[in-house]
Amino acid sequence: MSERTPTAPDRTGLVDYYISELSRLAKDHYPQAAIEVLSTLYEDEDAHLVVFLPEGACESEIEKLRETLTQRSTEILLDTGFLILVGVYELSQQHKRVE
Repeated sequence: MSERTPTAPDRTGLVDYYISELSRLAKDHYPQAAIEVLSTLYEDEDAHLVVFLPEGACESEIEKLRETLTQRSTEILLDTGFLILVGVYELSQQHKRVE
């Protein structure tokens, strides 16, 4: 059985699929989360998601979601070779990150 290398449209579709999966996973854990997909990528990144939890989210909730998304992102990397980075922050950090 021969493995074929995904073409650019295939790759884009697969990356979009995994972005959606990670977004759903974040929303499943924290429905009020706001999710951004960054348009600027660095090095070998295929995608970069930033998840913002509402004000008042405790550090343990942030850390738990961060660990969950990082674990799934790592599984995606090992299974597919797609590097999808995910950051989890409190909403108040949104403007600090942009500056």
